[in-house]
Amino acid sequence: MNFDLIKTDTQTKARIGKITTDHGEILTPIFMPVGTVGSVKAVHQRDLVNDIKAQIILGNTYHLNLRPGLDIIEQAGGLHKFINWDKPMLTDSGGYQVFSLSANRKLSDEGAAFRSHIDGSKHFFTPEGVVDIQRTIGADIIMAFDECPPGDSEFKYADKSLDLTLSWLKRGITRFDETSPKYGHSQTFFPIVQGGIYPDLRRKAAEFIANLNREGNAIGGLSVGEPVDKMYEMIQVVNEILPKDKPRYLMGVGTPVNILEGIALGVDMFDCVMPTRNGRNGMLFTKNGIINIKNKKWATDFSLLDPDGTSFVDSYYTKAYLRHLFAAREFLGGQIASIHNLRFYLWLVTEARNKIAEGTFSKWKDVMVKQLATRL
Repeated sequence: MNFDLIKTDTQTKARIGKITTDHGEILTPIFMPVGTVGSVKAVHQRDLVNDIKAQIILGNTYHLNLRPGLDIIEQAGGLHKFINWDKPMLTDSGGYQVFSLSANRKLSDEGAAFRSHIDGSKHFFTPEGVVDIQRTIGADIIMAFDECPPGDSEFKYADKSLDLTLSWLKRGITRFDETSPKYGHSQTFFPIVQGGIYPDLRRKAAEFIANLNREGNAIGGLSVGEPVDKMYEMIQVVNEILPKDKPRYLMGVGTPVNILEGIALGVDMFDCVMPTRNGRNGMLFTKNGIINIKNKKWATDFSLLDPDGTSFVDSYYTKAYLRHLFAAREFLGGQIASIHNLRFYLWLVTEARNKIAEGTFSKWKDVMVKQLATRL
């Protein structure tokens, strides 16, 4: 994997760049739709490519390992072939999922023991095993196995958690470097900066990871319950240390406003379930603000779904029709809203890229942040 840093904004830390993988190019800043189990919920791969304009999607190690399982994925020739996706793919290591299963998991220096949320069966993840799983899945970008501490963790817990994450990171890198891809395309390994909301811990982790000189780096453990101003503070702390010539991936974040603020702080890559999850619950993100399509006010609004939108659904369906679909609990409603939201997110990062290139990003961002938070 190669990263070319093309331009940095003069008034902020925002950058534009290009990541090159064996499955194609990724123009940054970029938003990555989440396809946890090999499917971006309710969205065809055809629509991801042709309408949403996704350049890279995510899969998840925890979920894919449980279902359909590695045997089926390997027989298919890797996840790319299994789901018919010929563009880049990133896999999360499952660390966040293990964190979210706190009632059913036990951590040790060796790894994480947990029970499946599907059938209660026992499993054990190690840093080495998680690398092996992701090799078999076949992702272009593989994430390190880490512990994600809760956003309200006390310093003592966050410190101990970080030591565990860094210990696991060393083992994961060793395993990655002594193994090879299975399907004829190259793979790369991203470490993850943890440390909770504590600047000293974040600096410790960022300095350790910067010295590893991997091809890209990630920032994890944010948007997990901490105040939003703390999230921005931690991003700023970390990005002052992480190498400028490597892509920076902010994991699991977030709202359109979060993404614009993250770009301004020097982040290149984002992912979040929010566009599809909130879409399935009737929330639409637009450049003028947020629409709750379930509200009665839209029942007789026969205007286009989003006159400023760039997805086919925006000029094909009306607000009244989409509200009807949600009221009738039709699956099509969630599908339309998910497609709209994902296309909006991809439009947003593409427009940010254009504004950075033009030298007008800072002024545009300030206007957009106010508009995006409006409730329509």
